[in-house]
Amino acid sequence: MEALNGFDTVGAAYAAHSGSARGRLRHDLVERRLLAELPSPPATVLDVGCGNGEMTLRLAAAGHRVTGVDPSARMLAAAADRLATRPELADRVRLVDAGLDSLPFDDDRFDAVCCHGVLMYLDEPDEAIARLAGLVAPGGLLSVLAKNRRSIGVREALAGDYATARRLIGSGADRSVGNLGRETRGDTAEALDRLSAGHGLTPLPWQGVRIFHDHLDDAWAPEPAAYAAALEVEWAASWRSPYRDVSHLVHTLARRPERSRA
Repeated sequence: MEALNGFDTVGAAYAAHSGSARGRLRHDLVERRLLAELPSPPATVLDVGCGNGEMTLRLAAAGHRVTGVDPSARMLAAAADRLATRPELADRVRLVDAGLDSLPFDDDRFDAVCCHGVLMYLDEPDEAIARLAGLVAPGGLLSVLAKNRRSIGVREALAGDYATARRLIGSGADRSVGNLGRETRGDTAEALDRLSAGHGLTPLPWQGVRIFHDHLDDAWAPEPAAYAAALEVEWAASWRSPYRDVSHLVHTLARRPERSRA
């Protein structure tokens, strides 16, 4: 399982992006769906590629017990620093230094396994999905957030970079330069659903994340009412084709049947 890029060097840029309105759209949409699908707290959650702890802390704040895993020492340190400012969450969060190739949970199963913004850095998703699906308990959930292969070129076109957009669209490219300045690879929701189903999980309806606002840069700073309106229109469209088909990210979820064993 070969990573396209290291994670240490993107930490500061990712943290800045997560704090922007555009970054919050992603996290707010994904969190809303996860909380709707998770059982009543405290569920056990594994957040693989937790970065600076954004979703780890959000889910812990909702009452769940979350293990955040990341291969980047810088990212984990940032997550630990953020956790230190939230002492009320300390007994619900564990941070572990590990990557997809070295997850130390052979005997553990989780009510939810999250892997958000990681597959795009891998050459292919098959082995990762197999490993993640094996950690999902009966009745549990696999949540994957990936770059949408079908929308490659859309951001560039809407931003006015027509030469790049034409090249990407005309060639049917499966990768492009992402928000953090690194080349990243796309997947389709249907392909990810097939992989999950192949490991005994039942796919749930997938959503598109950031449809109408992805081409904006992180300087976009709407007033609270405008942000709330943007979030609601993104949520409404996220379930529906053709809108979700051109989202920058796809959020796929799949559940292991109650009587199944990993």
